[in-house]
Amino acid sequence: MPVAVVGASHRTAPIELRERFAFGRAELPDALLALARESAETVILSTCNRTEVYLAAPEGSHAVELARDLLAARVGMTVGEAARHLYVHRDRVAVEHLFRVSSGLDSMILGEPQIQGQVKEAYAAAREVAGEDGAVVGQALHRLFQSAFSIGGRVRGETGLGRGAASVSTAAVDLAKKIFGSLKGRGALVLGAGEMSELTLQCLRDEGVRTAIVANRTFERAKELAEKCGGRAIQWDEFGAALADVDIVVCSTAAPHPVVTRERLRAALPGGARRPLCFIDIAIPRDVEPAVGDEPNVFLYNVDDLQHIVDDNLGRRRAQLPAAEAIVRQGVEDFWQWYAALAVVPTIRALRDRGEEVRRAEVERAMRQLAHLSPEDQLAIDALTRALVNKVLHAPTVNLRHAAGNGRGTGVLDAVRYLFELDREAADRDAADAEAGTPEPHATTRQG
Repeated sequence: MPVAVVGASHRTAPIELRERFAFGRAELPDALLALARESAETVILSTCNRTEVYLAAPEGSHAVELARDLLAARVGMTVGEAARHLYVHRDRVAVEHLFRVSSGLDSMILGEPQIQGQVKEAYAAAREVAGEDGAVVGQALHRLFQSAFSIGGRVRGETGLGRGAASVSTAAVDLAKKIFGSLKGRGALVLGAGEMSELTLQCLRDEGVRTAIVANRTFERAKELAEKCGGRAIQWDEFGAALADVDIVVCSTAAPHPVVTRERLRAALPGGARRPLCFIDIAIPRDVEPAVGDEPNVFLYNVDDLQHIVDDNLGRRRAQLPAAEAIVRQGVEDFWQWYAALAVVPTIRALRDRGEEVRRAEVERAMRQLAHLSPEDQLAIDALTRALVNKVLHAPTVNLRHAAGNGRGTGVLDAVRYLFELDREAADRDAADAEAGTPEPHATTRQG
């Protein structure tokens, strides 16, 4: 069953297109079952930066084409139009791709940790779906995704690929932790309710920030973000009064001039900040007047400060790429040896069955002429012929397994099945054609 992945990511499609490719959790069962009707094992990974359909389908299946059609339809394009945004990887390349994705090597932010959890969620969601013929995740994808989890864990555990803040949001949290130590129980005020505000607030909440207050010029948007992050929304003109109740202020508005000035801060805190107050200004233009950072007990960081941290950390992460890539390559090799061996097992079984079938028929024919032999002698002949067949088939069996592991399995399997007539239907058909005087349709191929 060839393995394949069909998808689009931040490398091939702009964000407005990726949003349309994306599947909501409730949409996954129908899509998975549609692909399962092609006898395909299927997992769909859908995040803000990628939508990918992983498949293990029989030879001759149209699962890859169906996945292309499915993704094209989601964005209202023909398959030809969508093709420039989609990629198709097969077999070892598909396996390597998933391992790189799970390890954070293919992420927009190198080494970002969230993708490992997203891959696990995609696998779990597919495991919950069952069609008429059973689960949509079978032996092949089960082993593939378990291997991906293991490889992702090794890359993060054995290299420094995931160490240090690698986004503005995570850098902001790291700076806040340097000031306060633990962020558990701290309070945060967020000015602005855009994507960067949401990401930073989520990072703060993940570190234990207890209170989250959101202020935005559009109150409904502030309310929406507050509800999503378990906080509360306030009117824009109330944010000054909230400064006394928080430890961290995240600023990310689209205002053309500073919204937090030294004068406004002093009005909000007449006696000055009685405890450390950290302003994280990730807006461009800046939301916080530089003079605010000169106030006692006030710490101000802007987007340039954060970007320097990110750049330094990404440089250190890139230095870990050779070690991470080596782990992925070894993982691909290990998986592929196991996977390729799956195709060999039925052929080895058929080859040994054929050998035993011929041996038994010949022994029975011989015994009709050697009926005078004692039972002990007859058993000795049976054992002798069995040993001969086993010895003759030992080397082909070993070499078939080796061929599967080094990528030559398909050609060798085809040759063995043809030479030993293991595909009975094809052999019987060829024999019938020969009797009727019909030329062998594959004569040229066989000679070649």
